[in-house]
Amino acid sequence: MDDTILEMRRITKTFPGVTALADVSLAVRRGEIHAICGENGAGKSTLMKVLSGVHPTGSYDGEIVLDGTPVHFRGIRDSESQGVVIIHQELALVPHLSIAENIFLGNERRGPGGLIDWNRANAEAADLLASVGLHENPVTPVIQLGVGKQQLVEIAKALSKKVRLLILDEPTAALNDIDSAHLLDLLRRLRDRGITCILISHKLNEVTAIADATTVIRDGRTVETLSLASGEVTQERIIRGMVGRDLDSFYPDRVSKPGEEVLRIENWSVRHPTQDRLVVDDVSLDVRAGEVVGIAGLMGAGRTELAMSVFGRSYGRDVRGRLFVRGREVRANTVAEAIEHGIAYVTEDRKRFGLNLIDDVRRNVSAAALGRLARLGWVNGNEEIRVAEQSRRDMNIKTTSVMAVVGKLSGGNQQKVVLSKWLFTNPDVLILDEPTRGIDVGAKFEIYTIVNRLVAEGKAVILISSELPELLGMCDRIYTLAAGRITGQVPVAEATQENLMDLMTKDKERVG
Repeated sequence: MDDTILEMRRITKTFPGVTALADVSLAVRRGEIHAICGENGAGKSTLMKVLSGVHPTGSYDGEIVLDGTPVHFRGIRDSESQGVVIIHQELALVPHLSIAENIFLGNERRGPGGLIDWNRANAEAADLLASVGLHENPVTPVIQLGVGKQQLVEIAKALSKKVRLLILDEPTAALNDIDSAHLLDLLRRLRDRGITCILISHKLNEVTAIADATTVIRDGRTVETLSLASGEVTQERIIRGMVGRDLDSFYPDRVSKPGEEVLRIENWSVRHPTQDRLVVDDVSLDVRAGEVVGIAGLMGAGRTELAMSVFGRSYGRDVRGRLFVRGREVRANTVAEAIEHGIAYVTEDRKRFGLNLIDDVRRNVSAAALGRLARLGWVNGNEEIRVAEQSRRDMNIKTTSVMAVVGKLSGGNQQKVVLSKWLFTNPDVLILDEPTRGIDVGAKFEIYTIVNRLVAEGKAVILISSELPELLGMCDRIYTLAAGRITGQVPVAEATQENLMDLMTKDKERVG
C-alpha cells in the first residue's frame, strides 16, 4: 500500500477580492505527524477547511486524493465519514452538556426504539477518555473542565468517529507548558496507533520537537516541505520560509535605560469574585519609565487577576492595597479612572474582551478614548479616520482600509489593532497580558519591535507571558508569581528558565 494517505493537488481558493490559496500542494504520509507553518493569513486554516469540507467541493479549484482515491467533500459529515476530523482552535464543545453528550453529539448511541442508551454512551465515553489519558466522569459538564482537558475531550470525540486523519489547528495556543507537553505526548501515542495527524502551530519549538515533516506556506503558496529524518526541520529554516528572510534574533535588541518610577503597587490583595479565597495575596511591585517588567507564573498563579484588578478593579472583589502613578497615590476604581490615570491593559483574550469583531478598524482604534475626538457630544468622523490611518501606518496593520471589519483580519493584525486602541489613550504604563498568544513568529517580532519603541519613548511596560523565553528575551526584570504571591524578583541578566520555574513553583515565599 502506498505510504501516502493524503494528497492535495494545486488547491486554489478565492474570496471576493482575495486569493487565499494559490496552487497549494501537500502530501502527507500515513502514520506521521505533519506540521503546517506560516504567518497569520498565509492560508493554513483555509487549506484545512478545504480538506475537511468546511469549504465544500465546488468552492475551490484543485483535487483532494485520500488513500489514492479522489474525494469530494460537500461538508463536515462527508469528511468525517471518511475518517478526516478537524479540531478547530475555537473548541466546538457545548459547555453545559456532559462530556459524554459532547463526545456523541450528532452521533448518539441509541438503543431499541431509537432512544439514547445513556449507559452505553457513558461506558463508551469512559473508554475513550481513558485512551486520551483523561480521568473524568463522563457525566461531568464540560464547563467544569479547564482548556487542556477540553482539548482532550475534543480528541476523544474525534476517536469516536473512527478518525484516520486528525487535523489540529493551534491545539496548544491556550495551554500552559504542562498541558501542552501532555497533549504532544498524546499525539505521539496516536501516531504509534497509526493515526495520521496534521498540526497547525505557531510554537516552533513544539513543531521541531514532534513533527515528522513540516510544510511551510507563505502568502497562500507552498514554499517547501521539510523532513525531520533528513535534519531539515529547524526553527531557523522554518522562519526563513515563513517570512521570506532570516530573523537575526527572535527578539530585537534594546538598550535598557530605566528612568523614574511610573507605577508602584503596594500590598495588593484581591478575592475571587464568587469564592471566599484570595487570588492575589499581598503583592507589591514597581515599574519604571523605559523599562519592561515581566510577570511569570503557572496557570492559576494570579497573573491576569492581578492585572485586571489594577486596571480599574475589572476583576475580583474586596480589592485592597495602594496604587501609585508617578509617585502620587491614585484611586482607580473603574476602567475609566484607570485610563484617566494613564494605565492601559491589553487583555489576553483579544477576541472576547479586546475587540468588537463585527466593527471596523477605525472604531476599534478610537473606542477607548472617544472623548478625545468629540466636541459637544459629536464625534469628528474625519479625525477618527485620520487617527486610525495613522495607527495603520505606524503599527503596519495589514488591511486594505480602516473601514475593514476587524474580525476578518489575521490574529497578528488584530493584536496590532488592540495595541493601537490603548496607545491612543496615551498611557504612562501599558500592561500586556499574553500579547503574542496565537500569532506567528513574524508578527511576534513586529510586536516586540513596537514594545521596544514604546519603552524608548519613556513608556513603562508590564509583560505577562506563559513563554519564559519571551520574558527572558524582552524584559529588564522578572517577578515570579505563585498562588497569588510574589515569590521572587530576578534581573534578566541573572534569570534562567530553570531558576524562574523554581520560583514559580514556590507558594510560601515572598520577596523581602
